[in-house]
Amino acid sequence: MPAGQESLASLLGGRTAAVDATLPPVAFVLGWLLAGSSVPVGAATALVVGAGVAGWRLWRGDRPRAVLLGLLGVAVAAVIALRTGRAADFFLVQVASNAASALAWITSIVIRWPLLGVVVGTVLGQRGRWRRDPDLLRAYSRASWVWVAQYVLRLVVFVPLWWADAVIALGAARLALSWPLVAVCLGVSWWVLRRVLPAGHPGLRHPRT
Repeated sequence: MPAGQESLASLLGGRTAAVDATLPPVAFVLGWLLAGSSVPVGAATALVVGAGVAGWRLWRGDRPRAVLLGLLGVAVAAVIALRTGRAADFFLVQVASNAASALAWITSIVIRWPLLGVVVGTVLGQRGRWRRDPDLLRAYSRASWVWVAQYVLRLVVFVPLWWADAVIALGAARLALSWPLVAVCLGVSWWVLRRVLPAGHPGLRHPRT
């Protein structure tokens, strides 16, 4: 089943994409600090770095839609911080996206369309065949709770820091809870999948239909 592991690791675009996503927030905090707590300078720095990251991603062949959505997220975060004048509000988009993601993953499990199965099934070209395998459906459902925990953990960290206006700590948390947390999530969810699937199951690539 090594191929399934590769598919799990590809869900979020790998280490490079996760690192790319942390650069604009870190740039915001650095610009804000160096300019004497200036939100406009922090926002401008984040936008410049975000545009640079977008250009780099397009050059290396990433999908334009994904690149533009990432840049749009940086722009919206910058606008919010500029409108409120509060540097911590730059991270409100991150808080909202994690809350929405947690809700989406929980809903998918409840309606028996676990998002982990949807994404991996799409990567493997299975469409909905994996849902007709009760063992795979159960395994994907349980492993999806690991992803819910990932988003909830971020909220537990980000919300108090945002409330306390701890800008530097928010930047550090954004960096720490990106690729390292995703890597742990991938490993644990893969372990859950392997543990839940019964002995003798042909694996993620071969649903029993």
